[in-house]
Order: sequence, then C-alpha cells, then structure tokens
Amino acid sequence: MSQTFTKSMARNIFFGGSAFFFLLLVALTFDTMQVLPKRDHRENITPAVERGKMVWEKNDCIGCHTLLGEGAYFAPELGNVYKRRGGEFVKSWIKSMPTKVPGRRQMPQFNLTDQELDDMVAFLKWTGEINTSKWPPNIEG
Repeated sequence: MSQTFTKSMARNIFFGGSAFFFLLLVALTFDTMQVLPKRDHRENITPAVERGKMVWEKNDCIGCHTLLGEGAYFAPELGNVYKRRGGEFVKSWIKSMPTKVPGRRQMPQFNLTDQELDDMVAFLKWTGEINTSKWPPNIEG
C-alpha cells in the first residue's frame, strides 16, 4: 500500500461512506415504517380523550410539564402519571393546587370542572398506554 493519501483514495472513501450511510438511512426508515403501525393505538381515542387533550392545550400544561419527553422540564413528566398514581390521585392533586408549601414549585389552580378533570384523566390514561419502547427508562419520568 502506498504511503501517500491520494485524491482518488479520498474520493473513494467519501463516496463509499456516503453510499453506506445512505443505505443505512433507507434501511432504518424502512424498519421504522414497518414497526410504527403495530405500535399505534389511535382506535382507542374516545371523545373524553379528545376533550382532555383540549383541556391540556387550553391550560398550556406542556408549558411546565413534559409529555413523552416533549415540553418544558419545570414540572414532572406526565406520560406515565396515570400508571404511577392513578386517576383519582391526578384529580385530587389538580384540585388541591397550589399547596403553598414554601420553597416548592407550585402548580396554579385552574378551577377545572369535574368533567374537565375526568377528561384530563382519560387523556393522561390514553397517553400512558402508548408503546414508547420502555421510555422513559425511569418509572418516575
């Protein structure tokens, strides 16, 4: 082998590497397109889930919380809160805010109706059932 690195060697490495990573991208895209439909559970969306999503958006919950890793990191992840705590806990927690504990972050009081609380719980239950491939790795988010 030559001790000199030539232009043709560099070109071959560039084109070979480009072709390899392009084929890798195509293979991973194909794999993702095969797996995602099996993980989908859109058929489980009920009117309560839709209304809960509207409550979530109206009150800008994602401005403080994360949901499946998206959102602000000021308050806890809520993607699996239904599984961790249950619906009644979520409702009572929202109703009892703010706790006025000094030195602790406070959630505002949104004055949600019982129907809005039930819808929010339905939405959080639905998001907790999404197959996230075991993400987050920590049960507490």
